Amino acid sequence: MRTASLPRTVARAAVAVSAAVALAVGAAGSASAATSTRTVTEGAATFSLSVTAPSSAAAAGQNVTVTGSGFNTTKGIYVGLCAVNGAQGANKPTPCLGGSDQSGTTGASHWINNTFGGTLANTSKYGPGGTFGITIHVKADLGGGQICGETVQCAVVTRADHFDSSNRKYDVRVPVTFN
Repeated sequence: MRTASLPRTVARAAVAVSAAVALAVGAAGSASAATSTRTVTEGAATFSLSVTAPSSAAAAGQNVTVTGSGFNTTKGIYVGLCAVNGAQGANKPTPCLGGSDQSGTTGASHWINNTFGGTLANTSKYGPGGTFGITIHVKADLGGGQICGETVQCAVVTRADHFDSSNRKYDVRVPVTFN
């Protein structure tokens, strides 16, 4: 199984991945789950992102549980499966599965924002301490010829929402591979 390595930078320090998330596309599978966690420290802030997924997934995709803590509740974030390139925080994770799912039909992305959360499909507000727990739908084909593990490396990510889209401070990613 391949996972992207995460170089250390002065501004960000990534701490160990506790387990790899493996999603086997098209294979019959068990009900067991794998969990992977990524923690990023930015100054005095520590953001944690965890992904729990079944050990196998159908070719059409799979729901995964994503939890986070320590996020700034005054800053909105998107959570989704995206192509990643370079060191964490260096480049905006894109393209992302489902794009801006404002209709709520794909479930591929989720917007967490304390002002607008819960008012639109696939949105919610932060819990205490900048926490959240959501479910998103992932699959290997991001569209436009972008296939996770074949043409791009992918991760479940958080990134600043459209109110601060150039801010890379809230980028946290957990690498995902599809077998």
